Amino acid sequence: PLRRLSRAAYSRWGLMRKTRSLLVLLLLPLVPGCAAPEAVPSQPPADGAVVSLPEPRLTGDVSLEQALLERRSVRDYADEPVSVEDLSQLLWAAQGVTADWGGRTAPSAGALYPLEVEVVAVRVSGLDPGAYRYVSGAHHLVPVHPGDITGEVLAASGDQGSVGDAAAVLVISAVYERTTAKYGERGIRYVHMEAGHAAQNVYLQVTALGLGCVVIGAFDEDRLSEALGLPEDETPLYLIPVGVI
Repeated sequence: PLRRLSRAAYSRWGLMRKTRSLLVLLLLPLVPGCAAPEAVPSQPPADGAVVSLPEPRLTGDVSLEQALLERRSVRDYADEPVSVEDLSQLLWAAQGVTADWGGRTAPSAGALYPLEVEVVAVRVSGLDPGAYRYVSGAHHLVPVHPGDITGEVLAASGDQGSVGDAAAVLVISAVYERTTAKYGERGIRYVHMEAGHAAQNVYLQVTALGLGCVVIGAFDEDRLSEALGLPEDETPLYLIPVGVI
């Protein structure tokens, strides 16, 4: 799977992938509106249930400049819940849709949007504990794993305290092939750039909300993927624990 290739520095590409990439490059200009459609969630809703999120706020009390000035990594959190309204705002900042044609809050090479965002809710007022997948176009959550899975996520992170203390943990993951199908191996770099854009959006939104977070790249991908039930073609890139400070 492509996730396996990514861990080996993507040193080998099969002829079939190269041929498919070339065909996509040739045919894409012939397709009206080349922006990628809203990605279908990789996990189906549990019993058809979805969790509607509050509409994101488009204005706030903290300026962009102030958020940039105050942005810091915070690893210690109070034992208090974050609100579902704040969680909604963070998810929108990461990958919310901001244009009729599907444009999002973070730039994406070719508007192909390879990123997915999952949430491990621990103490979120108005939301049951469990793992959820964010569906950006509809701005709602799809339950994928009921109950508190903090232990599994904590173990996958090497028992990092910020993960264990967080009220919620955002996971930014990627389906590389959405981008590499057009751009080939260089698309891997573009995906990583995009993940950085999305993570910085979360940092700034967290700061504006008066919360704390830290981005974590040191974790066991296989254990985290298993805990979240990620499909084989999806690779976790970032853990972002969030909490009250």
